Amino acid sequence: MWKKKLTLILIPNASGILKQLSIPVATVYLAAAAVVILLLGSFFLSAELIGDKVSQTELESLRAENVELTDKFEQMRWHLAEVESRYEKLIDKEVKVRAVFDLPEIDPQERQLGIGGPTPPMLEQMTFAQSAAYATELELDRLLRLSKFEMEKYSEVETSLFDLKDRLDHTPSIWPCKGWLSRGYGMKFDPFTGYKRMHSGIDLANHTGTEIHATADGKVVKVAKMGGMGRMITIDHGYGFKTRYGHLSNYKVKVGQKVKRGDLIALMGSSGYSTGPHLHYEVLRNGKSLNPRNYILNEK
Repeated sequence: MWKKKLTLILIPNASGILKQLSIPVATVYLAAAAVVILLLGSFFLSAELIGDKVSQTELESLRAENVELTDKFEQMRWHLAEVESRYEKLIDKEVKVRAVFDLPEIDPQERQLGIGGPTPPMLEQMTFAQSAAYATELELDRLLRLSKFEMEKYSEVETSLFDLKDRLDHTPSIWPCKGWLSRGYGMKFDPFTGYKRMHSGIDLANHTGTEIHATADGKVVKVAKMGGMGRMITIDHGYGFKTRYGHLSNYKVKVGQKVKRGDLIALMGSSGYSTGPHLHYEVLRNGKSLNPRNYILNEK
């Protein structure tokens, strides 16, 4: 078969001479095979070039995306740094609140409990973006744990302050009436005898009929004349506190009545052991008299 030949007869125009061309069959097959190989080679080469071009485009896109993600992670870390700064300010405020209201302090080591997280993978095997993402994730996880811890502690503070508010509401803390201080607390000269004796309250002078107000929340336990104190009211505020208001001209409350700080309870007078219209005001705790001036916060 390979030794056979193909004969081609070339016919020119009418005046030309016939030409005959013999080509071995093997040559024809070899030429066809060469053409096929060239076509296939061109196809695969083109496909490879196109693939390289696509891969290069994708690579550039991924690089750009990588840079963008890295920048975003960096911005997130800046924001997290700001969050941590605010968190530290909250801690500082909480510490001050605890100090002001005499609440138990938190051990600084206790605030760090639960911080750490999983063991980091080999950092040298990470890309820059992966490292930034990992660091951001760790910081976010740390702040989330700390914030959860602080929320629990703030809840404790809130509960304590609610309890404390009730105690403060029942602690004498305001002037019982308008007027001027005519006599203070302690060893003072008695205006009738001229001798020094213990004065267990303060005297506030003003016109008869001046309004007298409760200095804290409580319950009226006594409304009656009491010797030298004249007409007097006693309020039990709880937590060991009681206040007494003497030399009144008129009552505005009854025994058993609950009052709030600032409520009108009586009018000023000069009943009992008195040289003129004034209020004798006392603060007692667990039966012991205290200086009322130490329990007046709204200074005139």
